[in-house]
Amino acid sequence: MKKPLRDILIVDDEADLLRLAQLCLETLGGFHVASAATGRQALDCAFANPPDLVLLDVMMPVMDGPTTLAAFRADARLKGVPVIFMTARVRAIEVDDYLAMGADGVIAKPYAADDLLRQIREIWDRFHADAV
Repeated sequence: MKKPLRDILIVDDEADLLRLAQLCLETLGGFHVASAATGRQALDCAFANPPDLVLLDVMMPVMDGPTTLAAFRADARLKGVPVIFMTARVRAIEVDDYLAMGADGVIAKPYAADDLLRQIREIWDRFHADAV
């Protein structure tokens, strides 16, 4: 039986996008949402309270999304947490690269609230179907 999706960690250095996504996921999706503005903050947050799923911006200063993803995958406590990249860079070759890095899905920015929720649920369902 698949685990219900409850706790989501959103990581984005753009404060407005972070607040908007958090509001959408809490209000419309009913999720408990933690947020981080940097890769380092994301790791600290995830170590303290491992999320069910991570939404991770690709392009961030200092510690970008791919570097943060690699740190998640290298840690025994976090390597099984599904990670979805959020990015405006969604050409087929780029998406293939993100998936090859270990991302479980990619959501294109900008996104509408209902699209964000739908895509998260689809990726969550696919992740658990693949794990069976």
